[in-house]
Amino acid sequence: HCINHGLNLAKGLEQQKKAVECGHWPLYRYNPELEAEGKNPLHLDSKAPAIPFADYAMNENRYRMLKMMNPAHAEELMAMSQKDVERAWKFLEGRFKALEPGK
Repeated sequence: HCINHGLNLAKGLEQQKKAVECGHWPLYRYNPELEAEGKNPLHLDSKAPAIPFADYAMNENRYRMLKMMNPAHAEELMAMSQKDVERAWKFLEGRFKALEPGK
């Protein structure tokens, strides 16, 4: 956490959870040794994004300042970021399915 982000440090864990919930910080494990056991080496620990990226981002000064200075550009960047987290999640899901034994 960083005080410059404008985040109450007591709420750091809550912000980290939002990063996971919006897909900005997906949680997963990869153990290639599991393939030899006939198991999927990729394990997705987080669920599919459940909240918009902006719900996470707008808790931090760096994103709020952009919205104050240039609302149109901020909106454009939030939309791009939302698409990025959705694309990244689809990629992870695709890798998980592709690595399923028997595929």
